Amino acid sequence: MFTVLERISWPGHPEKPNEDICGVSGDWAWVIDTSIFPGTKPVMDEKSDAAWLARFADERLSNLASQAEDGVALLRHVMEEARTAYRAVAPMERHEDFVTWPLGAMTLVHRKGKVLDAWTFGDTTAYVRQPDGSVQVLGDAPGLREAEAAKAAELMRQAGSRPTAILDEPVFLAWLGERRERQRKSGVPAALLSLNPDAAGRLRHETASCEEGTVILLASDGFSALVDLYRAMDARALVEAAQADGLEKLAKLAREIEAERDPDGRLFPRFKASDDTTALLLRA
Repeated sequence: MFTVLERISWPGHPEKPNEDICGVSGDWAWVIDTSIFPGTKPVMDEKSDAAWLARFADERLSNLASQAEDGVALLRHVMEEARTAYRAVAPMERHEDFVTWPLGAMTLVHRKGKVLDAWTFGDTTAYVRQPDGSVQVLGDAPGLREAEAAKAAELMRQAGSRPTAILDEPVFLAWLGERRERQRKSGVPAALLSLNPDAAGRLRHETASCEEGTVILLASDGFSALVDLYRAMDARALVEAAQADGLEKLAKLAREIEAERDPDGRLFPRFKASDDTTALLLRA
């Protein structure tokens, strides 16, 4: 059973909905970071269908995880329920148009005996600190971050823009439109938390030792940026700082880097001045 040491979830902008969430139920825990193509009209939530998906998945995982044995089956079931709920409200033309669906990166972990299973969609991360002090990083975030930062740098350079404005620049909107159209023509929904239950079969699965006393830090990319974008510390230092000083101090450090050290995105290219920042610190 996990003991929750601390949790935090801050929106990237005070006037925009927080599309992250995290939760825990017994030997299960998760962090979810949702999104949707900019400009997509919401149908499930007044402001953001992405925020709706995060809340829906969190609620269903909270209710179902304690009876589950397998992460793939659990997430497939949650996505089936999300699809049913969405179709009950959304107009018919949105039912199969997957580029208008909310999507989510997520990490789901389950401790069974002395083993931790981790299932990952996208760029969320699990940091696992063993009792001997070693830290294992689970997930795809570092590689995905590198590709995203390179594209952000390219588009900001072309537009002469910065993270606070790049989402409205014609060069970004053109790139986004091309990306949306490529995805639609492929006919294959992304391997992410979504309304496509089949995506559960494409979850990344990893395991780690999980002796008593193991500490697990689950993080959205707005929090893991401290390691894999801002290079403020390595993974081991991040977990140790979370334990020693708390998650809020780390979240504030990320905001300070974004607002004061690099507001123009030149040192750390990115598509948002600040992203939603979520972390869950657990002990086995």
